[in-house]
Amino acid sequence: MARKLRLEYPGAIYHVMNRGDRREPIFKDDADRQRFVETLGEACTKTGWQVHAYVLMPNHFHLVVETPQPNLVAGMKWFLGTYTSRFNRRHKLFGHLFSGRYKSLIVDGSGSGYLKSVCDYVHLNPARAKLVAMDAPLASFAWSSWPAYLLAPSKRPAWLRVDRLLGEWGIPKDSRAGRQRLEQALEERRGAEEGEEFKPIRRGWCLGEEAFRKELLAQMGERLGAEHYGEERTETAEAQAERIIAEELRRRRWSETELKTRRKGDAAKVALAARLRAETTMTAGWIAERLAMGTRGHLNHLLYRQRKAGR
Repeated sequence: MARKLRLEYPGAIYHVMNRGDRREPIFKDDADRQRFVETLGEACTKTGWQVHAYVLMPNHFHLVVETPQPNLVAGMKWFLGTYTSRFNRRHKLFGHLFSGRYKSLIVDGSGSGYLKSVCDYVHLNPARAKLVAMDAPLASFAWSSWPAYLLAPSKRPAWLRVDRLLGEWGIPKDSRAGRQRLEQALEERRGAEEGEEFKPIRRGWCLGEEAFRKELLAQMGERLGAEHYGEERTETAEAQAERIIAEELRRRRWSETELKTRRKGDAAKVALAARLRAETTMTAGWIAERLAMGTRGHLNHLLYRQRKAGR
């Protein structure tokens, strides 16, 4: 069965989300929620994970986790499997609790604000879902890492790491004053939220600078197999196509402008299009647009003529 590629490397940061099977609740009461958090803590002890943020919603959860060792897949298998077993045992149930495989977004942790964006997204979830009254503070929602952020270090779980989010908010010290500044900043962020910043978190597969995305694609290109699917596969194929185009432009000493201004039926452009069709999975429509060769139908006609002439 086709599956998404899980890219793992030391120090990777992920935004992980999973829903209940058929969108049903994954917690029946606070005892289940407490058990989930305790199981997360056990998973961190076993794997060395560092949690930057989490929130428990009625039928799903969000988790921002850093993996010092490349072990997201093994850790999530243990974590979700163990919680499911404990949930089923407590409620005398059996079978799946979660809906398929979890989603994971790879986050750029270079200090450019992407970790802040994804942690804010997680911590603001209860407010967006109207689980927190408009006049109540975010910290009144107990089942999130946010209340723990506002506690003294000695009162937090050992596996909750707060320094990196504080740093991206420009708060240099984990002090009472620093935590007050953090709370004020997120409450202001809550009031001004428009949601545009969070679209890539909901829809993408990675969140970061373009150089970060390209590096991930290069790694994926080495590991992606026929059994994998998803946006990563499409982007990896596109990266491969762009490498071929860049190679041909250098070989022919063309600029991008010259590529665009040469006539649609230029023999060299047709040869490049044929190479792209033979060596990548990019569509005729993508190639026609990228090489400025008119419509997909016109490109296919040019390729047909080339094949016929070569017989």
